[in-house]
Amino acid sequence: MTQAAPVSVDSRTLRKVITAASIGNFVEWFDFAVYGFLATIIAEQFFPSGDAKVALLKTFAVFAVAFAFRPLGGIVFGMLGDRIGRKKILALTILMMAGATTLIGLLPTYAAIGVVAPLLLTLIRCVQGFSAGGEYAGACAYVMEHAPHSKRATYGSFIPVSTFSAFACAAVLAYALDATLTKEAMANWGWRIPFLIAAPLGIVGLYLRIRLGETPAFQSIEADNEVTHAPLRETLKSHGGTICRLGAFISVTALSFYMFTTYFATYLQVAGGLDRASALLVTVIALLFAAVLCPFAGRFSDLVGRKATIFTTCTLLIIVVYPSFWMASSGNMMLSVMGVLLLAIGAVLSGVVTAALLSEVFPTRTRYTASAITYNMAYTIFGGTAPLVATYLIGQTGSNLAPAFYLIAISVLGLIGGMLLPETSKVALDKVTVQAPKAKPAPLTGITT
Repeated sequence: MTQAAPVSVDSRTLRKVITAASIGNFVEWFDFAVYGFLATIIAEQFFPSGDAKVALLKTFAVFAVAFAFRPLGGIVFGMLGDRIGRKKILALTILMMAGATTLIGLLPTYAAIGVVAPLLLTLIRCVQGFSAGGEYAGACAYVMEHAPHSKRATYGSFIPVSTFSAFACAAVLAYALDATLTKEAMANWGWRIPFLIAAPLGIVGLYLRIRLGETPAFQSIEADNEVTHAPLRETLKSHGGTICRLGAFISVTALSFYMFTTYFATYLQVAGGLDRASALLVTVIALLFAAVLCPFAGRFSDLVGRKATIFTTCTLLIIVVYPSFWMASSGNMMLSVMGVLLLAIGAVLSGVVTAALLSEVFPTRTRYTASAITYNMAYTIFGGTAPLVATYLIGQTGSNLAPAFYLIAISVLGLIGGMLLPETSKVALDKVTVQAPKAKPAPLTGITT
């Protein structure tokens, strides 16, 4: 059987593809960010108790539940995406995410319906986590399977742009509401506004995704009757080694991302002594810097290749993470900005090359399933636990710089796993094949034929 010729996609279609993929990713991360920024208010509304710390812990426990459901969502939506196509699944995930996020904004509080309120919140967060499990890997595959192979990281970089932009917008909106509304107004209805914004964003994203066609790569295997009917079994059987190697590197992406976007705002206050407004301002500056940097990181990766980008990313993080945390703990505003920007460079490089690698190291038949499993497992284990582990390490060691050594250790692990991956930057996606193990030599029997 001959491979179908690569389909050339015009620039106008590519722009539509990137927009449609990015807006769903924006909704996903905007929700996670808003929930974190408004955690104290959500705790008051859904988990009232005599102990504010207990209420906050319950709120973050519900936050963690969403992460627990991401791998399951990745498996389910990944298998469906490899069987019926990327477009249909991405339309479903954005509908589920936007709908669930909007429902949080409409939920009655504990004061209105009692214990049913936190139960409904938990259920909705489960739906969000489940749908998010199929979103990022699918969005990356959708863009990569349209992009020219020489510019995949450049075009794919706009997925991380939407991620960092979502966090920046969530931080700005939370700060604006906090600054303009009274405490009573914020508690009564103001906290609902960010969640309700998901509704129009989801409608726009769904409209864009429905109007677009299936990817050329998936159409090609459909035409050749090569669509797999058991993508999970094939993934586990054929790509276990690749999943482990890529997962080791994505652990760096997950940890550096959550250290940078979520934990650092707290670290600036606890270790650096900055007030909440100053810490939020530093975080927003760094997030906007990261969003602007993403396309340049994509061009860099397309120019030097994936393995060189992996080496640069991990080496850079190993070098800068300690001074980054030291400057952030200084209490000086300018040094804090410089410190978080240093960490942002490594987080951006790892995020951009990860977006490309998710599609490049797996064949089209099982790309969605394999990439979703790899991405969500790494993010659940290393991303969702980042603030908890960082806080634990500081408590156990008594050093505010302990999280830096944790990130250094994971960067070493990621460097080892990443450098064992094949170079894929110039390989067409329809040429990606299973990396078969080397055949063992036949035993000598002393008999010749």
